[in-house]
Amino acid sequence: QVQLVESGGGLVQAGGSLRLSCAASGHSISPYAMGWFRQTPGKEREFVATISGSGSSTSYVDSVKGRFTISRDNAKNTMYLQMNSLKPEDTAVYYCAADRFYYPTSYQYWGQGIQVTVSS
Repeated sequence: QVQLVESGGGLVQAGGSLRLSCAASGHSISPYAMGWFRQTPGKEREFVATISGSGSSTSYVDSVKGRFTISRDNAKNTMYLQMNSLKPEDTAVYYCAADRFYYPTSYQYWGQGIQVTVSS
């Protein structure tokens, strides 16, 4: 079992930066692909970024390419999302997730979500 807890969210101004962390417990995250998703009221959860277990492969939704960077530190059992040049459209609840596969049909483990609000 893997438990995931997000941190680092909050309120920032447009153009600012924020770093989200996803701390895991219960099991090492090294065998797992990790991902970030986000959801706004009235909309379905949206894929944001994913990273393979070793960190060798990453993927991003087009709207965040060049602005967001996903990374991981397996020694610290933590995954990160560095968000730069934030836009009001990035406002959402962000969720971290983990799965044994890089392109899972559905992620096995999920965090509770954390609010990111970008003001104009």
